[in-house]
Amino acid sequence: MQEPLLRAEGRDYDTFPEAPAAPRAGAVQNRRVFLATFAAVLGNFSFGYALVYTSPVIPALEGSSNPALHLTKTQASWFGSVFTLGATAGGLSAMVLNDLLGRKLSIMFSAVPSVAGYALMAGARGLWMLLLGRMLTGFAGGLTAACIPVYVSEIAPPGVRGALGATPQLMAVFGSLFLYTLGLWLPWRWLAVAGEGPVLIMILILSFMPNSPRFLLSRGRDEEALQALTWLRASGPDVHWEFEQIQDNVQRQSSRVSWAEVRDPRMYRPILIALLMRFLQQLMGITPILVYLQPIFDRTAVVLPPEDDAAIVGAVRLLSVLIAALTMDLAGRKVLLFVSATIMFVANLTLGLYIHFIPRPPAPNSTVGVGLQSLVLGGTEQPPAMPTSSLTLVPLLATMFFIMGYAMGWGPITWLLMSEILPLRARGVASGLCVLVSWLTAFVLTKSFLPVVNAFGLQVPFFFFAAICLVSLVFTGCCVPETRGRSLEQIECFFHSRRRSFPH
Repeated sequence: MQEPLLRAEGRDYDTFPEAPAAPRAGAVQNRRVFLATFAAVLGNFSFGYALVYTSPVIPALEGSSNPALHLTKTQASWFGSVFTLGATAGGLSAMVLNDLLGRKLSIMFSAVPSVAGYALMAGARGLWMLLLGRMLTGFAGGLTAACIPVYVSEIAPPGVRGALGATPQLMAVFGSLFLYTLGLWLPWRWLAVAGEGPVLIMILILSFMPNSPRFLLSRGRDEEALQALTWLRASGPDVHWEFEQIQDNVQRQSSRVSWAEVRDPRMYRPILIALLMRFLQQLMGITPILVYLQPIFDRTAVVLPPEDDAAIVGAVRLLSVLIAALTMDLAGRKVLLFVSATIMFVANLTLGLYIHFIPRPPAPNSTVGVGLQSLVLGGTEQPPAMPTSSLTLVPLLATMFFIMGYAMGWGPITWLLMSEILPLRARGVASGLCVLVSWLTAFVLTKSFLPVVNAFGLQVPFFFFAAICLVSLVFTGCCVPETRGRSLEQIECFFHSRRRSFPH
């Protein structure tokens, strides 16, 4: 194991002793952790499924012959975006439930609004049932988004925490691909019914999994915490040593954080880093680009069938998240964040320059995806791009590179770092706050995208996203610590020391 990280700078800090020499945990020793992680991230599978549920459903409802279910352009817009408002409420509730019920029970509790939401949409007889069902599934998604990364990080050993930290994003991509696949055959009501399956499987498997040992210790359930850790580590040789370190850390933080303590840099610094990472992640443009992907392609003369578009996006996201999962514990978090932001910067800048210098007015009858009103994407007096030019491949390639860059870095790593660096005493509340900030930013950015495009042109948002990518590069270099190979207790003590980086 690496040398002790820090030296004492106050009476509330103790340097961690060296772990006893032991062989590195192998796949057999970690298989129970993998099983518990799989059970938890099924919630992210359902989240990814629910997020893109509107993709095949909105066209079906826009052409519905039932007046009560026929969606206008504005109604379709709200049906697509109200999910983010539900997710915002879910993140807000996680600030209470994460510490009140615990990580595991909070994940299981998310099944209640999820099942209710799918049931409402499956049996919808009017618009209000569709909107309420969509909001409830969003609420469940926001709750799991705050609870699952914390649960996974608290049960995983340092050697595989990076790889496991990428699984929530990976499962969300699988959920989206599953929805796209089923959408080719199932009608929209049966798609909602199918969404119940992963939720029920999650409850079934997760009910046999232990709660987080750190949460159990924080509630004074020491014997149960030791049993949980022993089960997760398969009675490995270092279980009692690890339990003592966790117990020591929890005892030093036995009380709840007060507002006065929030002003302490040891407390607000990791919370602020996590919040800013979630804020910057959304400002890079991932949500509006995914929501308005087909209209962007229409504007830039890249016309693809919707099913091909979804398949390409899903395949690129899946491949990139797999790359992140395999390299996160080898290359480190910061390296992938730098690479990710650089790729997204180049992609956004390329798209902005392409749209600025090779404009193409929309067709007279073109409409924006997600059921929005007709959109003028740029000036109509500029000459159109040549559809036969090889340059029309540029926006497609740039968009794919953007999605690849996001999925291999700023997508999964921000969730992982959030769960790693947040202090134990404020982890439940702060993770919910991070999700709240993330989805509020996503909603505001998505809703403001169209007015900005109408007023200034499509290239302006991409130049803005590119500038945010540069800001994120500076932020990563100055503020984000490298947590690869560090235990959660070591990471917390790092912030207590007020250092800027871990010693090597």
